[in-house]
Amino acid sequence: MNFASDNIVGASAPVLQALSSANAGAMAAYGGDEITKRVKARFTEIFEREVSVFFVTTGTAANALALSSAVPPYGLCVCHREAHIIDDECGAPEFFMHGAKLAGLPGVGAKLTAEGVSAYLESLPKAVKQMPPKALSISQVSECGLVYGLDELKALGQMCREHGLAFHMDGARFANALVSLGCTPAEMTWKQGVDILSFGGTKNGCLMAEAIVVFKPELAEALDYRAKRAGQIISKGRLISAQFEGYFADDHWCANARHANRLAKLLSDGLTQLPGVRLAWETQANEVFPIIPAAMDKALRNAGVLYHPWTELSLPEAEKVGPDEALIRLVVSFATREEDVHKVLDIARSVASRQAAE
Repeated sequence: MNFASDNIVGASAPVLQALSSANAGAMAAYGGDEITKRVKARFTEIFEREVSVFFVTTGTAANALALSSAVPPYGLCVCHREAHIIDDECGAPEFFMHGAKLAGLPGVGAKLTAEGVSAYLESLPKAVKQMPPKALSISQVSECGLVYGLDELKALGQMCREHGLAFHMDGARFANALVSLGCTPAEMTWKQGVDILSFGGTKNGCLMAEAIVVFKPELAEALDYRAKRAGQIISKGRLISAQFEGYFADDHWCANARHANRLAKLLSDGLTQLPGVRLAWETQANEVFPIIPAAMDKALRNAGVLYHPWTELSLPEAEKVGPDEALIRLVVSFATREEDVHKVLDIARSVASRQAAE
């Protein structure tokens, strides 16, 4: 029962079938094939406008290259202090930005507010010794499982316009956020001011496929060259883009996300019905962050349930994790079985019943 992440499972059947079909015969290399052309056109349909699309193999590559197009070497990119780009990518964004820096700000649930970012920007000295802010990056879904609402995105987009920042969205779990909000991809991105998007597929059914989707044309000008220098122009490019063809077919990508979100809610609701269990943050997508008794944590691990402990850094101010408690993260994927969710809940209920009897 592995709830460590949503990138620990393989690819979904429609993605593998599309990949297998694309494998047959010979096609033009380096993205010049018909499959890649079709998938790029599909992105334009999905986002309801002309977009530039660059396919890469990892989310780190997508984030680092996207930000390199928006932030010069002397610039600053603002993000949450627990954002994936600052905590989990080994300095790749700074490396590809050729020395530009990331500035991590606090925020409950690993989310930023327009007011908070604006206050930080206005506090910076306007002198050559200070790296000027050039971009804002947010994670949708956040590192604490929260989804930015459309009003929050709109406010952030407006703030970026006012301060002259490019607006980047790390959409590693883009589909999970999308179905949670019940909106369109356009409504969650460029209509709220997003300029460039790291569009994730790997966590939601793809084998190894991510995309940089650019809404602001000038940010796309050098990305082909940047991607080539980063080793991300794949000779057999059709085997990357074909994954997205299977991913998008028959609304498969959203169906996968709905499944993961639904089971996360089932898990979340079941845990919070137990005495001594509460949520650190609301379950809004496919991640659950419960604060549980230490005995329950031990029992789950002894039963072979895999998951990660989580940081308390972005808890609400009034929330504390006690000495006999544990804050954990449980991630549900498109391939998670409902029976495994029930097994976890059965173990947790058993511990709660035993403690109640003592």
